[in-house]
Amino acid sequence: MRTTSLLLCLALMAPPAFADAPAVARVEVGNRVSENLPEVPAELVERLDRYQNTRGASFAGWLEDGSLVVTTRFAETNQAHRVRTPLGMREQLTFYREPINAVGTAPAKGADGFVFGKDVGGSEFWQLFWYDLASRGVTMLTDGQRSQNTTPLWSHDGRQLAWASTARNGTDYDLWVRDMATGEARIVLEEGGLWTPMDFSPDGRRLLVLRYVSINESYPGELDLATGKLELFPVDGGKAAFNAFRYAPDGRGVYYVSDEEREFLTLRHHDPAGGAPTLVSGHVPWDVSELAIADDGRHLAYVANEDGIGKLRVLSLPGHREIPLPELPIGVIGGLGFSPDGQRLAFTLNSATSPSDVYVVELATATLVRWTQSEVGGLDASNFRAPTLVRYPTFDSVDGQPRTIPAFYYRPEGEGPFPVVVNIHGGPESQALPVFNPTIQFMLEELKVAVLVPNVRGSAGYGKGYLKLDNGFLREDSVRDIGALLDWIGKQPELDANRVGVSGGSYGGYMVLASLVHFHDRIRAGIDVVGISDFGTFLANTESYRRDLRRAEYGDERIPEMKAFHDRIAPLNNAGKITAPLFVAQGYNDPRVPWTEAEQIVKAVRGNGGDVWYLLFKDEGHGFRKKANSDYFGAASVLFWQKHLLAK
Repeated sequence: MRTTSLLLCLALMAPPAFADAPAVARVEVGNRVSENLPEVPAELVERLDRYQNTRGASFAGWLEDGSLVVTTRFAETNQAHRVRTPLGMREQLTFYREPINAVGTAPAKGADGFVFGKDVGGSEFWQLFWYDLASRGVTMLTDGQRSQNTTPLWSHDGRQLAWASTARNGTDYDLWVRDMATGEARIVLEEGGLWTPMDFSPDGRRLLVLRYVSINESYPGELDLATGKLELFPVDGGKAAFNAFRYAPDGRGVYYVSDEEREFLTLRHHDPAGGAPTLVSGHVPWDVSELAIADDGRHLAYVANEDGIGKLRVLSLPGHREIPLPELPIGVIGGLGFSPDGQRLAFTLNSATSPSDVYVVELATATLVRWTQSEVGGLDASNFRAPTLVRYPTFDSVDGQPRTIPAFYYRPEGEGPFPVVVNIHGGPESQALPVFNPTIQFMLEELKVAVLVPNVRGSAGYGKGYLKLDNGFLREDSVRDIGALLDWIGKQPELDANRVGVSGGSYGGYMVLASLVHFHDRIRAGIDVVGISDFGTFLANTESYRRDLRRAEYGDERIPEMKAFHDRIAPLNNAGKITAPLFVAQGYNDPRVPWTEAEQIVKAVRGNGGDVWYLLFKDEGHGFRKKANSDYFGAASVLFWQKHLLAK
């Protein structure tokens, strides 16, 4: 019987008014519920409109005829489009009210089409669908129930599709394989835990798999699809992180990315007949974030995340010789994919001054071809401002020197002193990157507000030692990094240390609340989006398939000492210290951080006399993916900053 969490029970109820808090007018407009939000002025909506109508395009896969599938938005949500030629028309293929994800085109040898995932209202109970380009028909491949179906993976001949699913018990991710010709689907791995299919062998008889425990711990293996036999591979050092695992073209060796006995995630090649693994990217002191191998076996491509900037390298196989590439724009690179003939490499590139677009490298001539050119709302893109990477000292030391924290610093044009917004990323095992953000560009250009985006301890991208610095009982050390950033702001003559706001989502929302608790006399206001207000209630109410994964990061609340620690640091239990104005925004269907986390902190801060704006979307989950909702939240946020931050 499927485990039913408290969240599923609560989802059957209507969102309650906050009876225990001071009376506040409650306004419902369609799926939007708000409390204490002023009306957004029409003039502000008009100023924001062009910024909110920027959009990007992301690479999703090659089709048999050499055209591309990309995802982009022309209405409310991201949908699949086909582009037949460079800078050609985008032909929309899917038309759903909900955004689609996990788009993967079938190999050229298989049927012509793609698989995609879609949920309802941000619930993240993604179902997988097959889109057939010949008939334009769509077929649901999964159970259509309250299960999460993720990481669809094609066999190299396109005859089989593997994925991970919680359909069996709602908690564990089993591995399924579907025969695309017969429609037969079966569980091929039922071991408990979070398993992911990584690659089919060239003959389709074996599957590389990975059991994920935490961002610091995964276990690779190989599954025989005929017998069901699972062989786990040894991990050097006993425990390590992995983020890619592929068969070599010969089907015998493997390429994989791990941090075994190294600080960074390194690309390696292992041939069982050839002795020890080869460190393919051993000369690169950064994490490898992307990996792709051409079906013709002639090339391998990988991306290294070098201080937040993507560096693409392409190697010839089997010799691993780096081949010449054209000069690429500076930015963040993702979504690599070789064309069916292996002659071209497509990817998505995003920068601080340009939305995501799709580019293709012609390998034979080392030329770069732009396939999409996304809109920027009629704005003059030359006015967009890129950040500077700064490093500020924090409270502890490394090798006798002050530890420094990296941050992207967006500075408006002019003399200052400028008000400041500190934007804290979620995760926490994530990394803030210098990608295009129209809200930041609006704040720089229209409001003259500086923005600082730190990667506090616990962020990915700076080595596994840095990643572990906030685990368990070290949680508040990351909050102290924000205190150190406030110190740094106070030393910059162009910044106004008396007008600092903080914003963040998910774990970043917790960081906002914790910062308002610890530095309430130094922060003017804060915006918390889908944030954790109490790790104890969060772990009790998050979806069951996520609970053990989050315990690995935040600590196991079943241990008395950890529970006491969670109780002590919970912003909910320290709400009396939150005296600055607070804006809390939430999606009602959020399976990660339930809406109850928002409801309880709003009630507690209001109960102590605090000024709180509250916004809830009943058709959203962990963040706001529908344009109308995102636009409204963006406008309300700017209004909040105007009222509580910009005034001197």
